[in-house]
Formats: sequence, structure tokens, C-alpha cells
Amino acid sequence: MFAYDFMRMAIAASAFVALLAGPVGWFLVLRGQSFAGHALAHIAFAGAAGAALMGWSPLGGLFVAAILAGGIMGLAGQEKNGRDVAIGLVLSLAMGCGVLFLHLMTRSASVANALLFGNVLGVSGTMLASLGIFTVLGCALLALLSRPLLFASLQPELAEARGVRTRLLSTLFLMLVGAATAEAAQITGVLMVFTLMVGPGAAAHKLGVSPLVGIGCAAVLAIGEAWSGLALSWWTDAPVSFWIAVLSVSVFLLAGLRRRI
Repeated sequence: MFAYDFMRMAIAASAFVALLAGPVGWFLVLRGQSFAGHALAHIAFAGAAGAALMGWSPLGGLFVAAILAGGIMGLAGQEKNGRDVAIGLVLSLAMGCGVLFLHLMTRSASVANALLFGNVLGVSGTMLASLGIFTVLGCALLALLSRPLLFASLQPELAEARGVRTRLLSTLFLMLVGAATAEAAQITGVLMVFTLMVGPGAAAHKLGVSPLVGIGCAAVLAIGEAWSGLALSWWTDAPVSFWIAVLSVSVFLLAGLRRRI
């Protein structure tokens, strides 16, 4: 499969996406915001569908909707019950709008399929370059936020007492999550982005390692699952997203089993 240019592009693109999605997912699991990451993917779908309906770039709509939604979620507050209800309502509205946009679209269903299920085998050289640049910027921002974010996640009251601006920190982090979600959706689609982002991070937490090791482990697991999914898709002709989902769940279960043993 390495003889084909589109496969080499797919392998490089999935590595870029996983390198950011894994560490971001580790913090999502730590902060108990996995549902927010799941919701952002579907909200981004509505933005991409709306952009496609208007004749704009679906990818641009994907990123703008996800980043704006992440910022709004961060500003909404820290109370978990109220936050989850608000996220659920916004998610329902966004999915309804996405369905309406697709209904009004006159072009073929290929746009919808690409949004929902991803198209890693259609990555171009320009898209690969943009993915690489975005991954570097996203990892750099996460590195800047990581220490105060870890402090605020484990001891929020103490962090506020020490002068950490937890709401601003949460807003910036969720905007980064939105951007990482939009990036990962190009590989797995919005329906499966949860597996590549949250699955490796949750498995790393199951291993019970230190934060720095856990973040690195989440990145390695995400890359391994993405590459293995591509290889299994090549050999079996099943969708890449299906194999990534199977591998993500399997690794999580194995990590839990290892901890019990």
C-alpha cells in the first residue's frame, strides 16, 4: 500500500491529526468533558453543511463552527449539570440545522458522506500541509496551557485562589478542542471523531501513569490506532472509521484489563 501516493498522504495526515487529538483527549477525559468533545463534532457538522449550502468551503465552516461552539461552551460556566443540559440542547439544535441544510442542498450526497464519515484517502498535498501547520500550532498552544490546565482540572478551587483564571483557561481549551475536533473529523468523520479523540486518552488514564507519560501515551495510541485502521481497511476493504472505532474500544478494554491484573 506504500506504493500509492494517496495512501502515503493518508498515513501522514492521520499521524498529524492523531498527534493533536490524543493529548487533547487526555485532558478532556481528565476534566470530565468527553460529552463536550462529542457535541462539538456534531455542531461542527452543522457549520460545514451550512457552509456547503452557501457555496463556501465546508472545511472552513467545520473549523469556524467548532471553534466558536467551543468558546461558547467555555464561557457557559463550570457547573456540570447545567453545562451538560445546555450542551445537549445546542447539540440537538445543531443536528437539526445540519439535517435541514443537507435537505436544501441540491448537489450530490458525496458532500454529506464526506462530512459524516470522513475521507482520509482524499487528502491533497495542500490539505496535508495545512494539517501539519495546524497540528504544530495546536500542540504548542496545548503545551502553554498544560500546566495551569492540569492544576485547574485537579484542584479548581485552589487554582482560583492562586489567581488562575479558570474560566478563560476553560474557554481557550474548549476552543482548542473544537479545532482539534474539526481536524480529526476530516479523518474519521463527525460520527466517529469521538473514538480517535477520547478513546486513546481514556485508555491512557486506565494505565494509571503520570500526566506527562499519559499525554505521550495518548498520542502514541492515537497514531497507532489511525495507522492500524488504515492498514486493516486496505486489507479488508472495510471503512477506515470502522477499524479505528474497533481498535479504540479494544485498546481501552485491554488497558482496563491490564490495570485489573
